[in-house]
Amino acid sequence: MLVPGLLYIAIFHYAPMFGLVIAFQDYKVFKGATGSPFVGFANFVYLFKSPQFITAMKNTFIISAYKIIIGFPVPILLALLINEVRYIIFKRSVQTILYLPHFLSWIVMSGLLFNFLTEQGPVNNLIKMTGRKAIFFFSDEVYFRSILVLSDIWKEMGWNAIIYLAALTVVSQEMYEAAKIDGATRFQCMMKISMPSIMPVIMIMLLLRMGSILNVGFEQVFNLYNPMLYSVGDIIDTYVYRIGVLENKFHISAAAGMFKSVIACIMVITTYYFLEKVEDK
Repeated sequence: MLVPGLLYIAIFHYAPMFGLVIAFQDYKVFKGATGSPFVGFANFVYLFKSPQFITAMKNTFIISAYKIIIGFPVPILLALLINEVRYIIFKRSVQTILYLPHFLSWIVMSGLLFNFLTEQGPVNNLIKMTGRKAIFFFSDEVYFRSILVLSDIWKEMGWNAIIYLAALTVVSQEMYEAAKIDGATRFQCMMKISMPSIMPVIMIMLLLRMGSILNVGFEQVFNLYNPMLYSVGDIIDTYVYRIGVLENKFHISAAAGMFKSVIACIMVITTYYFLEKVEDK
């Protein structure tokens, strides 16, 4: 039964790792990976001397930090709140409504955001009603990162809450009943029973999230940004797309991808070490 899964991993995950050799070559399409000249770390030197890559790397870390700090706790809070709802029909209706945005592509979501935030959209109409001027959200650097973070939370918070809701279902009801007998309020039960009970799951999810710290969301950024927002919105993935696909510098894009993988590995090891120390205490 394991054979299909192992074959999938071997063919589509391990075999393509041979392509990492491109990151150390001056890759030529017609010569291939075996015929292109070896240049050592020259591609990495090129990356770290490129102002565009430095800007993309800085933006990637900043946007990812915003999404972790602001976005990571939201599904946890949402799961705790949904768990406290006692009316089953209302509870399931809320869950369904919150799950729906996850199944929309970023092309659809970007269209909705453009319609909401355009000069003639409902948001700017409300702003104009207060006597203020319309805001050009998709040409102003001040608002773009906030749009990325908030739209990502809107789209994924319901879906990401599923695993925490699943963890809450195995919490013993006897603990809640004992706490209520002792006079605990629902908020106290949530903070003293529900939250500690799902803490191992939270730690695992945080570990996985830190491992993908440089995966900010190519589709989201690509569909929302424009050249006027490169200074605050250009990320490593969009940089790789431009340099690799549009300019045919595949060796540079391979070097950038390898850099991402190394950073992800370091973040996973560091986060695991930190969480292990916290758990021991």
